[in-house]
Amino acid sequence: MPDKTKKIIGRIEQANFIDLGLMDIDVKVDTGAYTSSIHCHDIQEVSNQLHCHFLDEAHPAYNNKKLIFDNYEIAVVKSSNGIAEPRYKIFTKVQLGAKKYSISLTLTDRGEMRYPVLIGRKFLNKKFLVDVSLTNNLKNNNEG
Repeated sequence: MPDKTKKIIGRIEQANFIDLGLMDIDVKVDTGAYTSSIHCHDIQEVSNQLHCHFLDEAHPAYNNKKLIFDNYEIAVVKSSNGIAEPRYKIFTKVQLGAKKYSISLTLTDRGEMRYPVLIGRKFLNKKFLVDVSLTNNLKNNNEG
């Protein structure tokens, strides 16, 4: 029996990362992935801060703005090909539908992928049920 406290999320949604200045970003919901990740490049540690650029010039939301994080970690992530790699992980907020949530995102090159953000099970757990037949369900229903 479905849990009525959980929101129905589609396989593709639009999200706002307000603190990062990224709005209406297409995200892929992936129950096969444990962690969530975002496409970025030019990642550098400078004086105990993490500097990076999100997206790339080919993406319509690209703004060439350098983002700087004081709060970050290094996490070991096993990719879909089974290879474990260290990645930087940041902590921010994501708006899906009308609601904002805390999320941790690993930083990786998703330039070859169709969607710049992947939302994994760790974030989805206890908040959402995934209906793969839907897209933009939260935005279309103004839920969250």
